[in-house]
Amino acid sequence: MTARPPQSKTTGAHVPAHAAAVAGLDPAAPYSSRLSARSALFTELHQLLDGETKALTSAEYRRRVVDENRLAKPSKAAREKLWKELKARYRLDAEDPLFAAFWAEWQRCTSEPERSLTAYVFFALNDRLVTDLGLELLYPLLRRAPAEVRLADVLAFIERAYRAHPEARAWSDETRVAVAQKYTASIRDFGLARGTIRKTSVRPALYGAPVRLLVRALRLAGVAPLDIVRAPAFKLLCLDTTEVIDALGEMNRVGALRFRMQGDVVELDVRGA
Repeated sequence: MTARPPQSKTTGAHVPAHAAAVAGLDPAAPYSSRLSARSALFTELHQLLDGETKALTSAEYRRRVVDENRLAKPSKAAREKLWKELKARYRLDAEDPLFAAFWAEWQRCTSEPERSLTAYVFFALNDRLVTDLGLELLYPLLRRAPAEVRLADVLAFIERAYRAHPEARAWSDETRVAVAQKYTASIRDFGLARGTIRKTSVRPALYGAPVRLLVRALRLAGVAPLDIVRAPAFKLLCLDTTEVIDALGEMNRVGALRFRMQGDVVELDVRGA
């Protein structure tokens, strides 16, 4: 079935694809090796956002990390490095549309598992490698959880991606191993795996905030409403594309968003549900 945008409706302005970069949804985005240095830094992100009542500018977040030492690092050099890594992973700027979407949903979370899953979605959306690993490697492991998350499988995935992502071929063996190690540690930190040396997958529950964040991100990437309900990106939340409509219907039933679909006409509102 072909999407017919004139028949699809969505509450709020439709943002063209160029309006906000969403690397995880861009097939042309390169793979980044930023995970080789540190994992997702979810604990540090949580600490930085705790207690804030509004999203801040990049300069204000930097001031909290570097000047005020909110994250308790021993030296300014360590604080500068941490800031650079946090900014690369989570954008951290109220003027950034994707961060603003994340912040809106972070504020609406009602439990720690919901916050963790929302942060995972945001982290993946800002990193094409994490998105691809989530869709192709982690997704089937979540579906049959508990299943072992093996370092060797992450390394094999990166090697198979060389043709589409030649930038990964240039990474050293040490970098590839570090990326794989930090990836598996990150998904554990987000609650999608458990264990230290041997990690096994944990299937996530269905929460409103990460679903709404994905919808917001897909809109920012210029995806039409009818195509949103068929988007493979929902596999990040362990939802098969055939399950998305039912999941959105359940979210509508509990008041987490407003959703209605009749034929090719989709009405989807995530803002004030």
